[in-house]
Amino acid sequence: MKSKIESMNHLSCAAACAGVFLLLTCCTTPAQNLFVTSCINPGSIFEYTPGGTRSTFAYTGLNYPYGLALDRSGDLFVANSLDDAGTGGYVTEITPGGVQSRIPSGPDPKGLAFNSSGDLFETDYHSGNIYEYTPGGALSIFAAVTPAPQALAFNSAGDLFVGTGYGSGNESITEITPNGTQSTFATGLSYIAGLAFNSAGDLFEADGGSGNIYEFTPGGVQSTFALAILNGPNDLAFNSAGDLFVTAGVDVYEYTPGGVQSTFASGINGAEGLAFQGVTLPVPEPSALALVAGSTIVWFMCRRPKFLEQRSK
Repeated sequence: MKSKIESMNHLSCAAACAGVFLLLTCCTTPAQNLFVTSCINPGSIFEYTPGGTRSTFAYTGLNYPYGLALDRSGDLFVANSLDDAGTGGYVTEITPGGVQSRIPSGPDPKGLAFNSSGDLFETDYHSGNIYEYTPGGALSIFAAVTPAPQALAFNSAGDLFVGTGYGSGNESITEITPNGTQSTFATGLSYIAGLAFNSAGDLFEADGGSGNIYEFTPGGVQSTFALAILNGPNDLAFNSAGDLFVTAGVDVYEYTPGGVQSTFASGINGAEGLAFQGVTLPVPEPSALALVAGSTIVWFMCRRPKFLEQRSK
Protein backbone atom coordinates (compact mmCIF):
# COMPACT_ATOMS: atom_id res chain seq x y z
CA MET A 1 0.00 0.00 0.00
CA LYS A 2 2.78 2.38 0.91
CA SER A 3 4.54 1.96 -2.43
CA LYS A 4 1.25 2.51 -4.25
CA ILE A 5 0.59 5.78 -2.40
CA GLU A 6 4.16 6.91 -3.03
CA SER A 7 3.73 6.20 -6.73
CA MET A 8 0.49 8.17 -6.80
CA ASN A 9 2.16 11.08 -5.01
CA HIS A 10 5.05 11.04 -7.45
CA LEU A 11 2.60 11.16 -10.35
CA SER A 12 0.66 14.00 -8.71
CA CYS A 13 3.89 15.89 -8.15
CA ALA A 14 4.87 15.48 -11.79
CA ALA A 15 1.45 16.65 -12.95
CA ALA A 16 1.55 19.68 -10.66
CA CYS A 17 5.03 20.60 -11.85
CA ALA A 18 3.91 20.25 -15.45
CA GLY A 19 0.90 22.46 -14.74
CA VAL A 20 3.06 25.24 -13.31
CA PHE A 21 5.47 24.86 -16.22
CA LEU A 22 2.57 25.31 -18.65
CA LEU A 23 1.29 28.28 -16.64
CA LEU A 24 4.64 29.98 -17.04
CA THR A 25 5.41 28.99 -20.60
CA CYS A 26 1.97 29.78 -22.02
CA CYS A 27 2.62 33.43 -21.28
CA THR A 28 5.27 33.56 -23.95
CA THR A 29 4.41 33.82 -27.64
CA PRO A 30 6.34 32.49 -30.63
CA ALA A 31 7.99 34.96 -32.95
CA GLN A 32 6.12 35.72 -36.16
CA ASN A 33 7.42 36.74 -39.55
CA LEU A 34 6.02 39.91 -41.07
CA PHE A 35 4.78 40.15 -44.66
CA VAL A 36 4.86 43.53 -46.42
CA THR A 37 3.63 44.49 -49.88
CA SER A 38 5.50 46.76 -52.25
CA CYS A 39 2.71 48.13 -54.44
CA ILE A 40 4.90 49.64 -57.19
CA ASN A 41 3.92 47.75 -60.35
CA PRO A 42 5.07 45.02 -60.74
CA GLY A 43 4.46 44.44 -57.07
CA SER A 44 6.33 42.32 -54.57
CA ILE A 45 5.75 40.78 -51.18
CA PHE A 46 8.65 40.79 -48.76
CA GLU A 47 8.97 38.58 -45.69
CA TYR A 48 10.82 39.76 -42.57
CA THR A 49 12.00 37.74 -39.62
CA PRO A 50 11.50 39.28 -36.14
CA GLY A 51 15.15 40.34 -36.33
CA GLY A 52 14.53 42.28 -39.54
CA THR A 53 16.12 39.92 -42.09
CA ARG A 54 14.35 40.38 -45.41
CA SER A 55 13.60 37.92 -48.22
CA THR A 56 11.31 38.08 -51.25
CA PHE A 57 8.27 35.87 -50.71
CA ALA A 58 6.45 36.55 -54.00
CA TYR A 59 7.00 38.63 -57.09
CA THR A 60 5.83 37.34 -60.47
CA GLY A 61 2.24 38.11 -61.47
CA LEU A 62 1.32 40.59 -58.72
CA ASN A 63 -0.44 43.77 -59.80
CA TYR A 64 -0.46 46.64 -57.29
CA PRO A 65 -0.76 44.43 -54.18
CA TYR A 66 -2.38 46.28 -51.26
CA GLY A 67 -4.20 44.33 -48.57
CA LEU A 68 -2.83 41.15 -47.01
CA ALA A 69 -4.38 38.44 -44.85
CA LEU A 70 -3.18 35.02 -43.65
CA ASP A 71 -5.47 32.06 -43.08
CA ARG A 72 -5.00 29.37 -40.41
CA SER A 73 -3.05 27.08 -42.70
CA GLY A 74 -0.51 29.79 -43.52
CA ASP A 75 -1.77 30.65 -46.99
CA LEU A 76 -1.33 34.34 -47.78
CA PHE A 77 -4.11 36.23 -49.57
CA VAL A 78 -3.28 39.39 -51.51
CA ALA A 79 -5.64 42.09 -52.78
CA ASN A 80 -4.27 43.13 -56.17
CA SER A 81 -5.81 46.49 -57.01
CA LEU A 82 -6.61 47.84 -60.47
CA ASP A 83 -3.68 49.11 -62.50
CA ASP A 84 -3.41 52.62 -63.97
CA ALA A 85 -5.49 51.55 -66.96
CA GLY A 86 -8.34 50.45 -64.67
CA THR A 87 -7.88 46.74 -65.32
CA GLY A 88 -6.39 43.75 -63.58
CA GLY A 89 -8.02 43.66 -60.14
CA TYR A 90 -8.03 40.23 -58.48
CA VAL A 91 -7.23 38.34 -55.25
CA THR A 92 -4.24 36.00 -55.18
CA GLU A 93 -3.77 33.07 -52.82
CA ILE A 94 -0.14 32.06 -52.14
CA THR A 95 0.78 28.86 -50.31
CA PRO A 96 3.70 28.79 -47.82
CA GLY A 97 5.71 27.22 -50.63
CA GLY A 98 5.03 30.19 -52.92
CA VAL A 99 2.48 28.59 -55.30
CA GLN A 100 0.08 31.27 -56.57
CA SER A 101 -3.53 30.98 -57.70
CA ARG A 102 -6.26 33.52 -58.36
CA ILE A 103 -9.66 33.34 -56.72
CA PRO A 104 -12.89 35.07 -57.85
CA SER A 105 -13.16 38.59 -56.46
CA GLY A 106 -14.64 42.02 -56.86
CA PRO A 107 -13.15 44.16 -59.65
CA ASP A 108 -10.99 46.37 -57.41
CA PRO A 109 -10.02 44.67 -54.12
CA LYS A 110 -8.28 46.76 -51.45
CA GLY A 111 -8.64 45.45 -47.88
CA LEU A 112 -8.70 41.84 -46.68
CA ALA A 113 -9.48 40.29 -43.29
CA PHE A 114 -10.51 36.90 -41.88
CA ASN A 115 -13.23 36.43 -39.29
CA SER A 116 -13.06 33.84 -36.51
CA SER A 117 -14.86 31.26 -38.68
CA GLY A 118 -12.18 31.43 -41.34
CA ASP A 119 -14.22 33.36 -43.88
CA LEU A 120 -12.29 35.94 -45.92
CA PHE A 121 -13.74 39.43 -46.37
CA GLU A 122 -12.72 41.82 -49.15
CA THR A 123 -13.53 45.50 -49.65
CA ASP A 124 -14.12 46.41 -53.28
CA TYR A 125 -13.14 50.03 -53.77
CA HIS A 126 -15.22 50.84 -56.87
CA SER A 127 -18.44 48.89 -56.34
CA GLY A 128 -18.63 49.57 -52.59
CA ASN A 129 -19.37 45.92 -51.91
CA ILE A 130 -17.83 43.82 -49.18
CA TYR A 131 -17.39 40.28 -50.44
CA GLU A 132 -17.28 37.18 -48.24
CA TYR A 133 -15.50 33.96 -49.19
CA THR A 134 -16.08 30.74 -47.29
CA PRO A 135 -13.14 28.34 -46.81
CA GLY A 136 -14.76 26.22 -49.52
CA GLY A 137 -14.52 29.10 -52.01
CA ALA A 138 -18.18 30.23 -52.16
CA LEU A 139 -18.43 33.96 -52.88
CA SER A 140 -21.25 36.26 -51.75
CA ILE A 141 -21.87 39.94 -51.04
CA PHE A 142 -21.89 40.51 -47.29
CA ALA A 143 -22.71 44.24 -47.34
CA ALA A 144 -22.65 47.37 -49.49
CA VAL A 145 -20.79 50.28 -47.92
CA THR A 146 -20.39 53.36 -50.07
CA PRO A 147 -18.49 55.26 -51.09
CA ALA A 148 -15.03 53.73 -51.57
CA PRO A 149 -14.48 51.22 -48.75
CA GLN A 150 -10.84 50.34 -48.18
CA ALA A 151 -9.46 49.31 -44.77
CA LEU A 152 -11.22 46.72 -42.61
CA ALA A 153 -10.71 44.82 -39.34
CA PHE A 154 -12.68 42.49 -37.05
CA ASN A 155 -13.06 42.92 -33.31
CA SER A 156 -13.25 39.98 -30.90
CA ALA A 157 -17.08 40.02 -30.99
CA GLY A 158 -17.05 39.40 -34.74
CA ASP A 159 -18.12 42.90 -35.76
CA LEU A 160 -16.51 44.18 -38.95
CA PHE A 161 -15.13 47.73 -39.01
CA VAL A 162 -14.71 49.37 -42.42
CA GLY A 163 -13.12 52.66 -43.44
CA THR A 164 -15.40 54.30 -46.02
CA GLY A 165 -15.26 57.35 -48.27
CA TYR A 166 -11.53 57.13 -48.97
CA GLY A 167 -10.36 60.45 -50.41
CA SER A 168 -13.83 62.01 -50.32
CA GLY A 169 -13.12 64.45 -47.47
CA ASN A 170 -16.08 63.03 -45.57
CA GLU A 171 -14.77 59.75 -44.23
CA SER A 172 -16.02 57.51 -41.47
CA ILE A 173 -15.63 54.10 -39.89
CA THR A 174 -18.68 51.87 -40.27
CA GLU A 175 -19.36 48.99 -37.86
CA ILE A 176 -21.21 45.95 -39.23
CA THR A 177 -22.50 43.19 -36.98
CA PRO A 178 -22.35 39.53 -38.11
CA ASN A 179 -26.01 39.76 -39.20
CA GLY A 180 -25.26 42.78 -41.42
CA THR A 181 -26.58 45.64 -39.29
CA GLN A 182 -24.60 48.83 -39.98
CA SER A 183 -23.87 51.81 -37.72
CA THR A 184 -21.39 54.70 -37.77
CA PHE A 185 -18.54 54.20 -35.31
CA ALA A 186 -16.43 57.32 -36.02
CA THR A 187 -16.47 60.34 -38.35
CA GLY A 188 -14.28 63.30 -39.31
CA LEU A 189 -11.35 61.21 -40.57
CA SER A 190 -9.20 61.64 -43.65
CA TYR A 191 -7.87 58.93 -45.98
CA ILE A 192 -8.51 55.92 -43.75
CA ALA A 193 -5.68 53.69 -44.95
CA GLY A 194 -5.49 51.01 -42.28
CA LEU A 195 -7.40 49.59 -39.30
CA ALA A 196 -6.26 47.16 -36.59
CA PHE A 197 -7.39 46.06 -33.12
CA ASN A 198 -5.07 45.51 -30.18
CA SER A 199 -5.66 42.80 -27.56
CA ALA A 200 -7.52 45.25 -25.30
CA GLY A 201 -10.15 45.83 -28.00
CA ASP A 202 -9.03 49.33 -28.94
CA LEU A 203 -9.21 50.19 -32.63
CA PHE A 204 -6.27 51.93 -34.31
CA GLU A 205 -6.68 53.93 -37.53
CA ALA A 206 -4.00 55.06 -39.97
CA ASP A 207 -5.19 58.53 -40.99
CA GLY A 208 -3.39 59.31 -44.24
CA GLY A 209 -4.69 62.87 -44.50
CA SER A 210 -3.37 64.08 -41.14
CA GLY A 211 -0.48 61.60 -40.95
CA ASN A 212 -1.64 60.60 -37.47
CA ILE A 213 -2.53 57.26 -35.95
CA TYR A 214 -5.71 57.50 -33.92
CA GLU A 215 -6.83 55.14 -31.17
CA PHE A 216 -10.49 54.48 -30.35
CA THR A 217 -11.78 52.77 -27.23
CA PRO A 218 -14.58 50.19 -27.70
CA GLY A 219 -16.96 52.99 -26.72
CA GLY A 220 -15.68 55.23 -29.52
CA VAL A 221 -13.56 57.69 -27.51
CA GLN A 222 -10.82 58.99 -29.81
CA SER A 223 -7.23 59.91 -28.92
CA THR A 224 -3.99 60.40 -30.86
CA PHE A 225 -1.54 57.53 -30.53
CA ALA A 226 1.15 58.90 -32.89
CA LEU A 227 1.56 62.28 -34.59
CA ALA A 228 2.33 63.20 -38.19
CA ILE A 229 4.20 60.19 -39.54
CA LEU A 230 6.45 61.12 -42.46
CA ASN A 231 4.88 60.17 -45.83
CA GLY A 232 1.65 59.33 -44.05
CA PRO A 233 0.69 55.97 -42.47
CA ASN A 234 -0.74 53.24 -44.67
CA ASP A 235 -1.53 49.82 -43.24
CA LEU A 236 -1.41 48.69 -39.59
CA ALA A 237 -0.79 45.34 -37.89
CA PHE A 238 -0.10 44.16 -34.34
CA ASN A 239 2.27 41.38 -33.42
CA SER A 240 1.52 39.04 -30.50
CA ALA A 241 3.68 41.12 -28.16
CA GLY A 242 1.32 44.08 -28.68
CA ASP A 243 3.69 46.18 -30.78
CA LEU A 244 2.09 48.13 -33.63
CA PHE A 245 3.69 48.04 -37.09
CA VAL A 246 2.95 50.76 -39.65
CA THR A 247 3.87 51.14 -43.32
CA ALA A 248 4.69 54.66 -44.50
CA GLY A 249 6.46 55.57 -47.74
CA VAL A 250 9.45 53.24 -47.99
CA ASP A 251 9.55 52.34 -44.29
CA VAL A 252 7.95 50.08 -41.71
CA TYR A 253 7.78 51.63 -38.25
CA GLU A 254 7.35 49.78 -34.98
CA TYR A 255 5.61 51.25 -31.93
CA THR A 256 5.65 49.85 -28.44
CA PRO A 257 2.33 49.89 -26.53
CA GLY A 258 3.66 53.05 -24.85
CA GLY A 259 4.11 54.77 -28.21
CA VAL A 260 7.90 54.61 -28.57
CA GLN A 261 8.76 54.60 -32.29
CA SER A 262 11.60 52.83 -34.09
CA THR A 263 12.28 51.93 -37.73
CA PHE A 264 11.86 48.21 -38.34
CA ALA A 265 12.60 48.16 -42.09
CA SER A 266 13.44 50.58 -44.91
CA GLY A 267 13.89 50.64 -48.66
CA ILE A 268 10.46 49.26 -49.67
CA ASN A 269 9.08 51.05 -52.72
CA GLY A 270 5.43 51.81 -52.02
CA ALA A 271 5.21 49.97 -48.69
CA GLU A 272 1.54 49.22 -48.19
CA GLY A 273 -0.06 46.02 -46.80
CA LEU A 274 0.99 44.25 -43.59
CA ALA A 275 0.23 40.83 -42.11
CA PHE A 276 1.82 38.81 -39.34
CA GLN A 277 2.27 35.06 -39.50
CA GLY A 278 0.36 33.15 -36.84
CA VAL A 279 -0.61 36.07 -34.64
CA THR A 280 -2.82 35.26 -31.68
CA LEU A 281 -3.93 37.50 -28.87
CA PRO A 282 -1.30 37.68 -26.11
CA VAL A 283 -1.93 35.49 -23.08
CA PRO A 284 -2.12 37.68 -19.96
CA GLU A 285 0.78 37.49 -17.53
CA PRO A 286 0.01 35.16 -14.60
CA SER A 287 -1.18 36.91 -11.48
CA ALA A 288 0.76 36.65 -8.25
CA LEU A 289 -2.10 34.55 -6.85
CA ALA A 290 -1.83 32.08 -9.73
CA LEU A 291 1.92 31.75 -9.30
CA VAL A 292 1.63 31.28 -5.54
CA ALA A 293 -1.16 28.74 -5.97
CA GLY A 294 0.82 26.82 -8.54
CA SER A 295 4.01 26.78 -6.50
CA THR A 296 2.05 25.77 -3.38
CA ILE A 297 0.64 22.76 -5.20
CA VAL A 298 4.12 21.67 -6.23
CA TRP A 299 5.51 22.19 -2.71
CA PHE A 300 2.54 20.39 -1.15
CA MET A 301 2.74 17.38 -3.41
CA CYS A 302 6.50 17.09 -3.67
CA ARG A 303 7.43 17.79 -0.07
CA ARG A 304 4.74 15.41 1.31
CA PRO A 305 3.81 16.98 4.65
CA LYS A 306 3.98 14.83 7.80
CA PHE A 307 0.29 13.97 7.97
CA LEU A 308 0.58 12.36 4.52
CA GLU A 309 3.63 10.46 5.67
CA GLN A 310 1.74 9.21 8.71
CA ARG A 311 -1.35 8.17 6.70
CA SER A 312 0.75 6.26 4.20
CA LYS A 313 2.27 4.07 6.91
